[in-house]
Amino acid sequence: MELFAFGINHHTAPLSLREQVVFSAENMVQALRDLVDHNPVKEAAIISTCNRTEIYCHTAEPQQAMHWLANFHQLKAHHLEPHMFQLPQERAVKHAFRVASGLDSMVLGEPQILGQFKSAVRAAESAGTLGLLLNKLFQRTFSVAKAVRSETDIGASTVSMASAAVKLAERIYPKIADQNVLFIGAGEMIELCATHFSAQHPKHATFANRTLERAQLLADRFRGRTITFNELASQLAGHDIIVTCTASTLPIIGKGLIESALRARKHRPILIIDLAVPRDVEAEVEKLDDVFLYTVDDLGRLAREGLDMRHSAVAQAEAIIETQVGDFMQWMDNRQLVPTIRALRDDAERMRRHELERAMHRLSHGEDVTQVLEQMSHALTNKFLHAPTHALNHASDEDREQLVAMLRRLHQLKHSE
Repeated sequence: MELFAFGINHHTAPLSLREQVVFSAENMVQALRDLVDHNPVKEAAIISTCNRTEIYCHTAEPQQAMHWLANFHQLKAHHLEPHMFQLPQERAVKHAFRVASGLDSMVLGEPQILGQFKSAVRAAESAGTLGLLLNKLFQRTFSVAKAVRSETDIGASTVSMASAAVKLAERIYPKIADQNVLFIGAGEMIELCATHFSAQHPKHATFANRTLERAQLLADRFRGRTITFNELASQLAGHDIIVTCTASTLPIIGKGLIESALRARKHRPILIIDLAVPRDVEAEVEKLDDVFLYTVDDLGRLAREGLDMRHSAVAQAEAIIETQVGDFMQWMDNRQLVPTIRALRDDAERMRRHELERAMHRLSHGEDVTQVLEQMSHALTNKFLHAPTHALNHASDEDREQLVAMLRRLHQLKHSE
């Protein structure tokens, strides 16, 4: 078995494909159990965000695990595989370190991915699919990400998706303070966006969510009001900016809904920022006049503007990661020696017990203690040295020199000895 990482991300696949392989919080644990129970996979964890679906596993057959991803989402393998990356062993370790450190993000240095890694670990723990190897990998990953952020400027002047949304709105509207903003959803991304927009003091803020309790918490915090999803059809027209990010598997805003809102607004423009994956807004909405529709990929491109300060820290961050990858691979290599070390110790323990029992038996019959201990120590010495002595005596000429050098190193023998 080997450590293996595979999946798709914003480098390898378009949004239209990424949204087809998203794992929701509700099905994550069951998916992990299905992967481990029905495939030659010993451990597994899944990172699933708007930018990536990546699986880290300890497996004997990586290809079978990769086929599982397509099958689980009812996709044809040939449709998904051209967009998938495959990283064995050391490359998988390096990738995990880079992703958690923000070096592989759509927005260089963004900190949210580290929290998403921690959520993935909690899900794997709940599913019972987090073993020694992956637990060690992720704990080291968190340590590396912390070192990169504390020792470099990778997070300096970070432009987040939320702040990029505000910048986008400012390009379209002269003043956000004159606009009505509707936030759909109540998760972390919506909370971040509401925080950034509230700093611009919008005219009105409205929060819509399937359950009003969470929406009410945000409304209280940002001095807004709440509506239910059932009220969206009648309320859309009253808003100039719509920011949406829900966990819905199907679009919640269709072309017809926006067309009705535009008629009610007498074709005053609407800015829609869809940060959800899968998307909350039907793609056809983009074709409508008077609608500015932006997806998470669009905001990513905007957020990447002006990264000079963070780019200068990349080389330093990569150096930290390279060193940590080497340390982790050494730990993995040493871990492979455990069975041999255990067998060696077990063999020595059997010899010790055997000679101790013989000595105890002789002592119980009244034999001299000194003589018994002397003979026991000789017997142990002979048994411990039997295997290496036998190997030396029967080694071929070409092997003997190498074997002598190894034995001298193992037993720390000087050449004069």
